Amino acid sequence: MTLARFRALTRRYPSLRIAVVGDFCLDRYLEIDPAKRELSLETGLPVRNVVNVRAQPGGAGTVLNNLVALGIGKVLAIGLCGEDAEGYELRKAISGSRGVSLRHFFATAERRTFTYTKPLVLRPGQAPRELNRLDLKNWTMTPAAVGRKLARAVRAVAAKVDAMIVLDQTDVPGTGVITSEVLKTIRALAETRSGLLILGDSRRGLRDFPPMAFKLNAMELAALVESKRRLSLAQMRIVAGALAQRNRQPVFVTLAGRGILGASPEGEVLRLPALPLRGKIDIVGAGDAVTANLAAALAAGATLREALELANAAASIVIHKLGTTGTASVKEIKELLTPRQGAAEPQPR
Repeated sequence: MTLARFRALTRRYPSLRIAVVGDFCLDRYLEIDPAKRELSLETGLPVRNVVNVRAQPGGAGTVLNNLVALGIGKVLAIGLCGEDAEGYELRKAISGSRGVSLRHFFATAERRTFTYTKPLVLRPGQAPRELNRLDLKNWTMTPAAVGRKLARAVRAVAAKVDAMIVLDQTDVPGTGVITSEVLKTIRALAETRSGLLILGDSRRGLRDFPPMAFKLNAMELAALVESKRRLSLAQMRIVAGALAQRNRQPVFVTLAGRGILGASPEGEVLRLPALPLRGKIDIVGAGDAVTANLAAALAAGATLREALELANAAASIVIHKLGTTGTASVKEIKELLTPRQGAAEPQPR
């Protein structure tokens, strides 16, 4: 990608309006100082002393953070939190982000705030070491009235945005924001507003999602076609290409160290290799950075290849940020991507 083309695309970002519909989580980091040792008087067990607590949006909130880092003009959050302390922290963290609207983000006593609590052991000169995570999730179905309220919010913003990202972060279908009622509404939008980019991403796979732009990883793609074996690159090209033509929307498959693959409805299939590692890595948040950058790039008018280049660079930046769920800014992407002229040449099939 030339510098001129990079600038042409990213200069459109401040004029874009993108909705993020999904499971907004709270990432709470507990920073532990192992030098502060003591034993509990009550149990005799070692005590881990927390010296700092950090909180930031996770899940769909990570996608939102990446859109904010890119300078998207307006980011509309559609989701919920519980009426609990974690919900207060989450709303506070999101509301501090530039250009974010919380008009369609609400608190409800019928749900807990989805929370990942991450204890981190910090030692001088070493990368943070994460201990066993403590999660707060909802294991019951989202009440129908809550689902209807979310669906109304999706309909309300559809005519006001350039793109919509749909993110399902739950382990059990129907327990989060992406309920059957919300999917029904999104299906109707996909059928009636063919010009609206809707990009879907789900940690359980996209089998139940209506035709839209898909972003998956290699395992999710294999599960989608009910393959019990890992797909080869050649097989993934065929499956992604067929899926893109069926949905009449692009399909993107992240391949970890092998890069990212994209397929267009017109039959174009490309794979870009991952950028070289530049030190220790932490892959948390890389997929969400890819999702945000694909949506922003396509909404700005990028080609399939250009969207892949931008998303690939963003993922490379994020994985090198340790001890946090990082983001990639336009400046960081520019510094990494534009000196690499020819990095996006066609790869061997």
